[in-house]
Amino acid sequence: MATTKIRPRALVRASGGPRYAVALVVDALGTGLLRPFLLLYGVSVLGLSAPVTGVAMTAGAVAGLVCMPAVGRWLDRGARSTAVAASMLVRVLGVALLLAAPAGQVWLFAAATLFLGIGNQAWPATHAALVATVAHGRARDAALAGGRALRNAGLGAGGLLATVCLAGGTTALRVLAVVTGLAYLAAAALAWSVRVCARPAGAGDGDEQPAPRMRTLLAANVIYVFCLNVPEVALPLVLVTQLDASPVWTGAIFAANTVLVVTLQVPVTVLLSRFPRRTVLTAAGMVLTASYLGFLAATSLGPGWAAPAVAAVSVVCTLGEIIYAGSATALVTALAPAHVLGRALARFQLSTGFGLAVSPAVITALAPLGPAALWGGLATATLVSAGAVATEREAAPAKAETRP
Repeated sequence: MATTKIRPRALVRASGGPRYAVALVVDALGTGLLRPFLLLYGVSVLGLSAPVTGVAMTAGAVAGLVCMPAVGRWLDRGARSTAVAASMLVRVLGVALLLAAPAGQVWLFAAATLFLGIGNQAWPATHAALVATVAHGRARDAALAGGRALRNAGLGAGGLLATVCLAGGTTALRVLAVVTGLAYLAAAALAWSVRVCARPAGAGDGDEQPAPRMRTLLAANVIYVFCLNVPEVALPLVLVTQLDASPVWTGAIFAANTVLVVTLQVPVTVLLSRFPRRTVLTAAGMVLTASYLGFLAATSLGPGWAAPAVAAVSVVCTLGEIIYAGSATALVTALAPAHVLGRALARFQLSTGFGLAVSPAVITALAPLGPAALWGGLATATLVSAGAVATEREAAPAKAETRP
């Protein structure tokens, strides 16, 4: 059995090196600063209505997904660090347009969210492709997990800084936008300086598609990714509007989720690296299903008990999220033939982005129907997805399913 210990220096090297690790942190800080105030910027600084601002932000995210096939083809032509840097630079352009937009100008704001959406959607695939180029096997999985932990830490720190600065009004919002743009620019320069590329696909390879067995994985991923919006959408909705709990519980759950992901993502991924990736991903679905059933039971408790019970179950949900995040991208990189790795990762990001886009609408539609509809529906869909992932085992090559 392989050892489950990876030294920090080896982890940094497998992640692209020290400069690239710094780029990840700086980029995450910028995104953490941006997320809380983008809607407020459109409403408070530009004077747009909340519905118009929300539609523009959604359109930007969707447009980013539309660009993913082109990103995948670029990656399959050998782009790695250049593609990562581009995903950061395009967000610099988005921030510049944000700053240039005059009050009441919806089109420049929409253009800004478009470029921000393209960068946000392209980054995960380009990052995973770079890591898959410089690391292999268990080290690659740990590096992907380490990148996620770093990103969550940066997002949390950036979000905290943004929250503190929001008391400064519109001037503070403009300053935050400038700092965000500078952060993206610095991160892009660091990422580009790594100078990682891959051998382009050979003649005839470019027309091949990822193996059919990945279709089930991508479809299941749409359901799995709902877990990422449980702490941000489902739990606040249930706790505040249905259980009449203090908003403090929502903040505590979100903070605990961030801390657990940052501290446990790498060790849990490395610990589970002794098992086949598909088995781990199936287990993630089972843990998430159990947590959804736990939420169903917790919400049925009386006043005074429901909120603490939901908070306790949220730890189980976070553990399922950690297991899912540590195995899903790793499984895609293991299954995809080298010459179509970029397009495979792009398709995976499409399924992730689609799931993240539709999950708030699904959650908010199910919640008024009662706990059984919301948590029972999520549990059933996730259980079916986990079963689909597990039963695809025979269709995948054994070599891709086992650890080196």
